[in-house]
Amino acid sequence: QVQLAESGGGSVQAGGSLRLSCATSGVPYSLYCLGWFRQTPGKEREGVASSYILRTYYADSVKGRFVISQNGTYNQVHLQMNSLKPEDTGMYFCAAWRGACAALVPASNTLWGQGTQVTVSP
Repeated sequence: QVQLAESGGGSVQAGGSLRLSCATSGVPYSLYCLGWFRQTPGKEREGVASSYILRTYYADSVKGRFVISQNGTYNQVHLQMNSLKPEDTGMYFCAAWRGACAALVPASNTLWGQGTQVTVSP
């Protein structure tokens, strides 16, 4: 059974840091890209960062501030978020998909976690 479970969201002031984690099960790491998307009310879900084995990709809006990583057994993916800004506020979703990892665009086969809220206050 495929499962993705996020943790680590919360509230922080601008300039602060948060670390999100996603535990996966039933997701073959050699076949799936793992990543993070975020969504705010009224907007489409946008790709934040993705990782396929040792390769990582970032949206321009988070480059230099966020770091995505996987553990040694590739069943956890983390998102270290530094220098947070109010515009980083949103529901963050862990995702796994088969397809172009660099594109940061969900595919029709994308598997989703339940989401975790991140709120950055000015």
